[in-house]
Amino acid sequence: MNFIATKLDGCFIIEPKIITDDRGYFMESFNENTFQEGINQNVHFVQDNQSFSSKGVLRGLHYQTGEHAQAKLVRVLQGEVLDVAVDIRPDSKTFGQYEAVHLSGENQKQFFVPRGFAHGFLVLSETATFFYKCDNFYNKESEGGIIFNDQTIGIDWEFPTTELIISEKDKVQPTIANAKKAW
Repeated sequence: MNFIATKLDGCFIIEPKIITDDRGYFMESFNENTFQEGINQNVHFVQDNQSFSSKGVLRGLHYQTGEHAQAKLVRVLQGEVLDVAVDIRPDSKTFGQYEAVHLSGENQKQFFVPRGFAHGFLVLSETATFFYKCDNFYNKESEGGIIFNDQTIGIDWEFPTTELIISEKDKVQPTIANAKKAW
């Protein structure tokens, strides 16, 4: 696996080693020892989640706060998404900045989003199956969110805003300035 550090401290794009032949391909999608060595952090995942969405569906920006904060290792099994992480760590030099990466069933890239980041994704293909590991269990009282089009963050979603499909909950999230604090 190839671990590529991003401009956001702690976030990594992970490119797997894919072995192909005339039968198809094989890849190791996760190995705890390789993963922890590659990101230089001790992360233990406790929950896997999967979602299926259509083109234009934007999910996010979401996070968990305090002791229920979550690190995520995300990937796309089928289709393509634009995956985004926003640094919401109050003392971080990159607070309010984001990283965006194209994840697809074809490129097999993964994105590691540590605790202290808001996360969201937009489906760019007709459909997409999105899969992610979490290092902490979901807690409803600890959920937080930021509006997808917060102008101070300035995310380029690479998609017409008028064609986005967004849940009612995500349409009314606060700006980063008014959002629930991560810690």
